Amino acid sequence: MKAPLAFGLVSLGVLAFACAPRGRGADVAERNAAQRGKSAALSPPQIESELAVQSTDTPGDVRFNFRVTNTGGKKVEMHFPSGQTHDVVVLDAGGREVWRWSEGRMFTKLMQNKILRNADTLSFGERWSDAPRGTYVAVARLASANYPVEHRTQFVVR
Repeated sequence: MKAPLAFGLVSLGVLAFACAPRGRGADVAERNAAQRGKSAALSPPQIESELAVQSTDTPGDVRFNFRVTNTGGKKVEMHFPSGQTHDVVVLDAGGREVWRWSEGRMFTKLMQNKILRNADTLSFGERWSDAPRGTYVAVARLASANYPVEHRTQFVVR
């Protein structure tokens, strides 16, 4: 007879605790935490790119340094449909392609992912040999399916 009475009293105590009013501080803190979660989920990732082009002392030798940095405050997972992560294309003054880094290269067909945490950088260094004199535009592209990034820089080969 004592067990059913004890069970009833415990049940009433749990129910009373669950239905009791809470202080406003807890409600406000929960609402603020939920709002912060929403705004973080809604803010898009920030991916910034930079393309440095440098002519070396060797005539016709040009070096490209393409950097992609996560500046958004949360990690980003980039999806690449193949082994190719980037490309660099050089266009002449008329906009015609004169050189492409990936031309003649073979890449795996396997998909790959790269994770960039906050402030992480992917860096790619490439070289164009035997570049004729002239004014060009280098176009570097990140081959990510979900974060395609492109950066253009004009340069001169002397």
